[in-house]
This record gives sequence, C-alpha cells and structure tokens, in this order.
Amino acid sequence: MKPELKKASRNILFFLAGLLLLWVSFRGIDFPRLGAILLKADYVWLIAAVLVSVVAFVIRARRWKLLIEPLGFNPSLKNTYHSLLTGYFANMIFPRLGEVTRCAALSRKEKLPFDRLVGTVILERTIDFLTVLLLLAILLLAGSATTGSFLADSIIRPMGEKVNAIFGSSALFLIVILLFIVLSIALYFGMRKRLSVKPFYGRMYSFGDGIIDGLKSIASLKRKWEFIFLTVLLWAAYFMMTFLPLFCLESTSDIGFGGAMFILVIGSFGMAVPVQSGIGAYHWIVSRGLMVAYGIPLEEGLAYATLSHESQLLVVAVLGAVSLYILFGRHSGAIFPVAEENKA
Repeated sequence: MKPELKKASRNILFFLAGLLLLWVSFRGIDFPRLGAILLKADYVWLIAAVLVSVVAFVIRARRWKLLIEPLGFNPSLKNTYHSLLTGYFANMIFPRLGEVTRCAALSRKEKLPFDRLVGTVILERTIDFLTVLLLLAILLLAGSATTGSFLADSIIRPMGEKVNAIFGSSALFLIVILLFIVLSIALYFGMRKRLSVKPFYGRMYSFGDGIIDGLKSIASLKRKWEFIFLTVLLWAAYFMMTFLPLFCLESTSDIGFGGAMFILVIGSFGMAVPVQSGIGAYHWIVSRGLMVAYGIPLEEGLAYATLSHESQLLVVAVLGAVSLYILFGRHSGAIFPVAEENKA
C-alpha cells in the first residue's frame, strides 16, 4: 500500500471510530429533550470557560518555552504559542499528530532541531500524565465510594481484564514490558558502534540523541520554580474550564468542586483515546460518569459534555487556523505533510 493511501486510510479509520463512539454515546437519547436542555443553558459560564482556555494556551506555550531554553535556544513566546495552537488544530484532522505538528511548525519557523523539540514534548506530556495519575489518586482517596467505583469499573478493571486476556496476568505483562525496555536500551547502545556508520541507522541514532537531549532539559531548567508554578496554574485553568460549564445547567450546578475534579480526571482519559480531539470518547465517559456517580440523567450529562467539548473544539478550530496562517501564510498547508514525514 502506498504511504499516502495508508495515511489516508488510518485517518479515515480514526474518524469512523470517533463517529462510532458518538453513536454509542447518543444511542437511545431523547433528542428533543436534549435540544431543550441546550436551549435553556446559561452560556455566560461557557464564555467564561472559553476565556480561561485561551489563558491556558498561553501558559502551556510559556511552559514549553522553558523546556526548550536549556537546549540553548530561545524561541519567541509568540511563535511557541502559534505552534502549539497549530498542533491542536492538526489533532482535529489527524489524531495523535498534533504533538509532531507543533514541533515541525516551531522547528521550521525558528530553525530549531526537530528531534530535540520532540524530546521536550515527550517530557511535557509525561509530566501531564503523572499529574493526571496524582489527581486520580487524590480522587480515589478523597472521593465518594460511587466515584471510585465508576473509575474502577469503567477504566481500571477493563484495562486489567484486557491485559490478563492477552498475557494471562498483569505480572507477566509488566515483565514483558520491562524486558522490552531493557532489550531496546541494550540494542540501542550495544549496536551503536556497528550500525551508526550506515546512513539510515546513523540518522536514527542522531534523531534518538536529539530526543534524549530534549528529555534531559528538565535537569537544567533555568527557572524551575516558574515551571512548577506554571504547571500548577495550567491544571488550575483546566479545572476551571471543567468547573465553570457546570453552571450552564441546573442539573450540574450543585455537584461542586469534587464533581469538577471527577470530570477533569475521567475526561482526561476520554481525550487520550486516539480519535480526533477525543470526539465521542469524551462524551461517553463524562455522561456515563455523571449518571453513575451523581445520578444525573443521561441527556443532562450529554448536554454538559457537548457544551464543554464543542466549545473548546470551536476555540481550537478558530485560533488554530489563525495561528497556522500567522506562522506560514498561504503556504500554511505545507506544515501537515512535513509533520507526516517527520512522524514516519
């Protein structure tokens, strides 16, 4: 299969998966009632959440810039911000390509090494993943029994069952992963002298070294406390983006900070599903979570998920398209093929 056809087929498959998840989320829903709920919503709170999201983009861009500086580069906050939004915009079209696209955009605009930027993004996403796990642990310790039960039944237990079905036990799965990591490291360093003289493997080792340099940037951060402060501020913004839309609907307006934390955590798992911008997956997990944990009717939960998700999707579509044009003008479309090539 030709590379272009393969990429197109993959993107179509992801899109169909998103449509399937949307169908599952809205199957059996009373659409006239859902429409009435959306018409009665107080959109002032949604506008406030959108404004917070714009601030969150700037915070994330500044935090990414701090990770890049130890590599000896000083990209402008403006280009870093627009590259970030370009990546988010790419995620709406090509799932999981956003991180590669933002690195390609900043690399092209600021003449920075692409591989090192990838390393900083991997590091950034690892920190975010650990933050979600920390919030999950806090939620399980401080949340209600129903909240913990939903997380266990909908996320943790199904993942464990799939792992056990494939490997027989979770312990065996961990051993296989550990052996794979050890073997990969051994081959990478042990075969380096012999393989790096060949052009293809030489480029691979050079790319790998760049990623490692990017990952090591955390150790030489010039402003560690600013980075920590921005991380806390970023997740506080994400919390407010989750909390404020609760007041759009009467049914969700009284579930409080605990409910917002619950939605933030489970919504993060929904957004991690490899479909365009978490479409369908976010709607399903948030609406079912609100129904199980707080007894909120499915139509009300889907109304909240739709308001929260689609408002952010619209912001990313508008700001992302503007950022793409600001960075590359009429040649802005070229960044996506470049990202695909770098990913391959």
